[in-house]
Amino acid sequence: MIDPFGRTISYLRVSVTDRCDFRCVYCMAEDMTFLPKAELLTLEELDRVCSAFVRLGVKKLRLTGGEPLVRRNVMSLVRGLSRHLDSGALEELTLTTNGSQLAKHAAELAECGVRRLNVSIDTLDPHKFAAITRWGKLDKVLDGLAAAKAAGLQIKINTVALKGVNDDEFDHLITWCGEQGFDLTVIEVMPMGDIGGETRVDQYLPLSVLRGRLAQKWTLDEIDYRTGGPARYVRIKETGGRLGFITPLTHNFCESCNRVRLTCTGTLYMCLGQEDAADLRAPLRQSESDELLETAIHEAIARKPKGHDFIIDRRHNRPAVGRHMSVTGG
Repeated sequence: MIDPFGRTISYLRVSVTDRCDFRCVYCMAEDMTFLPKAELLTLEELDRVCSAFVRLGVKKLRLTGGEPLVRRNVMSLVRGLSRHLDSGALEELTLTTNGSQLAKHAAELAECGVRRLNVSIDTLDPHKFAAITRWGKLDKVLDGLAAAKAAGLQIKINTVALKGVNDDEFDHLITWCGEQGFDLTVIEVMPMGDIGGETRVDQYLPLSVLRGRLAQKWTLDEIDYRTGGPARYVRIKETGGRLGFITPLTHNFCESCNRVRLTCTGTLYMCLGQEDAADLRAPLRQSESDELLETAIHEAIARKPKGHDFIIDRRHNRPAVGRHMSVTGG
């Protein structure tokens, strides 16, 4: 699959649910209204769509949410998709998770051929963690990380940089990740969805500023490491660990974008920061053959935009994109 700008689309991110057991202040409102279950693709339909993408050239598949591991019987989907790893058609099957359910599922994820996980942790302070996630408990996440390590899974910690909240913790996070053998990726807050009383203008911390601060204490050596995503990595000389930066606002990373995103309702977004989308649920359900589905996928890829238009709107304090990250697939 080649988009209009010559980029090969080889990476599909799939939101298997919009639901989550956390209510992170930069992602969701506390009183979120979730989609009716009837609107969601079944696990069998998700398998069918993912398998069509694999046939069309997708090599990396990431399951996201919401929180993917809160979807009932989601491990049956993981087990089913693992057949594409066994055949060699798929190079990597991975998840992004908040870690709350990892103690229960880590061993089986490893058995299914999952080798890496992204785990979202924005602070190592239990009280601050509870405040950021509203409903989360840090000790439960740390237990999940221990289970994932024991299962042999490689861990990358994803941390959203929040001005005035966790911007004083990154030295601690770097030290902790180095001790644990985890990579760390820092992410700028993204202007997506109404999050209630919180304002992203107040939360926004440019990573260029953060990187400058970190460089005063740590030796940040440029490396060519890539995972297929938008992060740009350095090696931290003092710990030996990798540190990634995802900068949708201060540095547009779209020129090498190889990704599309599928929602749990079967809507395909060709760009995280644009509203144009394709309905794959209708062709999926119109025929037992995948011919209509594959045609719809090709038509969608043919109109993938060159890039996104994320901005922090300081005048109107509104999101650049109205839908929540949990709907699109975080």
